[in-house]
Amino acid sequence: MGIFDALTVAVTGMRAQSFALANISGNIANSQTTAFKRLDTSFEDMIQSGAPGKQTSGTVVASSRSTNNVQGDIQNASNSTFMAVNGDGFFIVAKPTSFVDGRPIFGGVESYTRRGDFQTDQNGYLVNGAGYYLMGMPTDPTTGNPTGSVPQVLQFNRNLSPATVSSVINYAANLPSNPVTGATVPNTPGSELLDPAAFTTDPTVAGTGTVVGDDVATFLKQSVSGGALTVYDSLGVPENIQFRWAKVDSVQNGGSDTWELFYQVDSSATGTNVAWQNSGTDFVFDSTGQLNPAIGNLTLPAVTINGTAIGDIQVNFGSGGLTQFADSTGAVSVNQLQQNGAAAGTLQSIQVNDQNRIVGSFSNGQTVVLAQVTLATFNAENRLQSLDGGAFAATADSGTALYSATGTVVGSSLEGSNTDIADEFTKLIVTQQAYSANTRIITTGNQMVQDLLNMIR
Repeated sequence: MGIFDALTVAVTGMRAQSFALANISGNIANSQTTAFKRLDTSFEDMIQSGAPGKQTSGTVVASSRSTNNVQGDIQNASNSTFMAVNGDGFFIVAKPTSFVDGRPIFGGVESYTRRGDFQTDQNGYLVNGAGYYLMGMPTDPTTGNPTGSVPQVLQFNRNLSPATVSSVINYAANLPSNPVTGATVPNTPGSELLDPAAFTTDPTVAGTGTVVGDDVATFLKQSVSGGALTVYDSLGVPENIQFRWAKVDSVQNGGSDTWELFYQVDSSATGTNVAWQNSGTDFVFDSTGQLNPAIGNLTLPAVTINGTAIGDIQVNFGSGGLTQFADSTGAVSVNQLQQNGAAAGTLQSIQVNDQNRIVGSFSNGQTVVLAQVTLATFNAENRLQSLDGGAFAATADSGTALYSATGTVVGSSLEGSNTDIADEFTKLIVTQQAYSANTRIITTGNQMVQDLLNMIR
């Protein structure tokens, strides 16, 4: 290698260190960019052919080395639609090719990103800060399972939660061993019991036990409230179902502590019209305050309340849900009274849960799984092509996207840049020194050429 070859090598060294400086500069500039993946620099020597003893150190070529597989720190965020990927995987996103009347038009080409600062726009799309639209799998609102196999751009502004008919009531309560009703006389055993003789029709007869309009006042006086809640028919029409408990027998009266449950079917019933319906089950409590035999649930058949047909309702008491213990107030203590129906509702907000699902909160109080965030992975993720805004495109070297990423989505969080400022400053010092050393080679080579020229003067 001659003097001029040395000058050429030094130029390639300066060019390579300039390339490294550009990467360092970009890494530092993006140290606060969400989910930014730094670019390291690799150097490759180019050796001229020749015998081993005649080879010389050759020129150098610099290239970028991606760190797409290096995760940045995950930081908490206050926005419920922000999300970060913990582990392997990329969000699947799309960039609009154009807009028509303010609505995006997509060309069907997927991109991939770790940048998860998604927020809903005016059309209900989730868009990150770089303008990429989130893609995923729509889900069945009942099961929460994906309904397709191909990711699509997600939109949520027209979501409606349909009405759900009430079919189950979960009920837990303590019935007082000595109920205080409007007919109770202190120190008079039996006065707390319902008296069938005071009614037009005996409300305790199994199968036909009802309270008619003319007997409502008597019934209310001889029973205690068991709570009330709103139930819904198949169209979401709400009705208030009220429960009352009547004690029909007791140990003090020579029998067993027995109760019967009634529910109101017509709040304005008069005459012989049915106002309250007996559930048709005797609730017998033993000396320990427990049901004997145990009753886990019962079914109220074809429930109609104030003319609104609800249908069959299963009342679940669970194990030990109903007890009979002393209560100084003589009233029923309702511990749980919930039902599974709801009116129709409109979407109020969305958030991401820890199962990679986007969950919507509706005006009717329901939460429904709306979509699954699909994560893509690649056989060679560091071979992806970088795009503006922290996105990537698949290449022949990276392989096609695989929807089998093992990472999980963390809601209300963002992934930070994987740039380490201290490490970049260290590389900056080394790069500067290497660049300066190459300039010294050129200076020295130039001096040698001058010496050579001076020989012939």
